[in-house]
Amino acid sequence: MSKTDIDAGEVARRIVEDDAEELFVLDVRNEPDHDEWQIPGSTNLPVYDELLAHDFSGLESRLDELPEDTEIAIVCAAGVTSARAAEFLRDNGYDAKSIPNGMNAWGRVHREYAIDDVDGVVQIVRPGTGCISYLAHDGDEAVVVDPTQYVDRYLNAADEHDLEIVGVADTHAHADHVSGARRLAGELDVPYYLHGDDAGELDDVTRIEDGDGIPVGERTLDVRFTPGHTPGSVSFEFGNALLSGDTLFLRSVGRPDLEDSSEDAVREAASQLYDSLETLTELPDETVVLPGHFSDESIRPLATKLGDLRAETTNELLSYVADGDETAFVETIVESLSDEPANYNQIKQINWGKEQPSGDVESLELGPNNCAAN
Repeated sequence: MSKTDIDAGEVARRIVEDDAEELFVLDVRNEPDHDEWQIPGSTNLPVYDELLAHDFSGLESRLDELPEDTEIAIVCAAGVTSARAAEFLRDNGYDAKSIPNGMNAWGRVHREYAIDDVDGVVQIVRPGTGCISYLAHDGDEAVVVDPTQYVDRYLNAADEHDLEIVGVADTHAHADHVSGARRLAGELDVPYYLHGDDAGELDDVTRIEDGDGIPVGERTLDVRFTPGHTPGSVSFEFGNALLSGDTLFLRSVGRPDLEDSSEDAVREAASQLYDSLETLTELPDETVVLPGHFSDESIRPLATKLGDLRAETTNELLSYVADGDETAFVETIVESLSDEPANYNQIKQINWGKEQPSGDVESLELGPNNCAAN
């Protein structure tokens, strides 16, 4: 990588971790693009069209808005205009670098975290899309949970921890990202675990049900059937950890409208989700909730004890479950659903095995995380 570039993964590390050197992230895309999806904490100067035309007047007129004593990382859509902006700023005395491949690269970053309060789980965070996956391990064996399509990330993580991947599992049929589970399981010739209600037309699946256990070392990933977000959603218990998939997030719950968006269907699925959450809230307070997605939370790893989650007021929908108010839970979901994830219908078809990935499948899933119910 050129000395005038800065890697998207390095940006992810430095904007989250407290001991990282200060970094100013400048986004030169047009304002609507930045508003829809951005690197957290970035500053937007919408000069994209001007930079495409090699016109630097807009950037020059706003130099006083940029820090003179802090490194600047510049991002655009694909790295072209950001490189031009970085060169112009360096010529004017700023310590500026471009993020190669821009927001496309940001969407592909994966960061790995250990979880202090949990034995045998590595969390792998994809900050650009809000996706979270896991290596659950015991002894020298591991099961990968909810992998993205970038399967090399998990092969490398397993090698770094001296682990053999003996199984791959999805908590549900994903709508926001193309699952790498079938591909990873196929390459390693290990089982791919998924609940039958989410298996679609897949025939290379080891179907799991409530109460099953997925072996890993001398332990098991215990399956809890938690439908609502999808008909076949499950959560996994692993010691004191709850890998909750898209059933329970730290500040919300999984949206129940991506299978059928009619109001009657959403209400029925929301009621199922309420029942699933009721069963999860019966777990001990010390249970560590490890979700399948996050929004803009800055804590790393993404983990909170269930007792703390119940006591806090940041998860409104979970508080309705704690209060036994199913009506408020369902009505809040129906009234506050956000935009659907980009290309979610096509992504579901791929993950169900009904459509083969083609073209630039990586670009299908780039954009904001919209899997939460509110």
